[in-house]
Amino acid sequence: MIYQGRVYIFGNDINTDEIIPARYLNTSDPKVLAKYCMEDARPGFAQNVEPGSIMVAGNNFGCGSSREHAPISIKESGIACVAAASFARIFFRNAVNIGLPIVECPALVNRVKEGEELQINLEEGAITLPSGEIITIPPFPAFMQAIISKGGWLSYLTSG
Repeated sequence: MIYQGRVYIFGNDINTDEIIPARYLNTSDPKVLAKYCMEDARPGFAQNVEPGSIMVAGNNFGCGSSREHAPISIKESGIACVAAASFARIFFRNAVNIGLPIVECPALVNRVKEGEELQINLEEGAITLPSGEIITIPPFPAFMQAIISKGGWLSYLTSG
């Protein structure tokens, strides 16, 4: 479970309405939701995101409503992993449930810049900065790795 890609930076308190605006919640189609990902936080984001990229944010990422559409839109937009100083609890749970890898790491936020390359290794618990410096994080528990690798909780449960 190694994710490496271009970094997109977001600030503190990015709420689910900024991640996927309510005006687009008339569908649950992931491909449609992806078109509008982060539209109110950064217009045009979804049209320019590079597949495999990493989103880095400040405190309380995913606050607001408990809509599962938010992590779905991020995952389907091409973001491979989200790292933030902290997550809203329900967003964290929803992300794991739909198979979006997320990492809490307050030490990362001010040490990486937009457009730089970042590597996150969930198994070993390591974030490699562009400078080569490594930030140690708790490794993802095996059961969470299994859920993520299966694409989410439902796939994990039905795969036997």
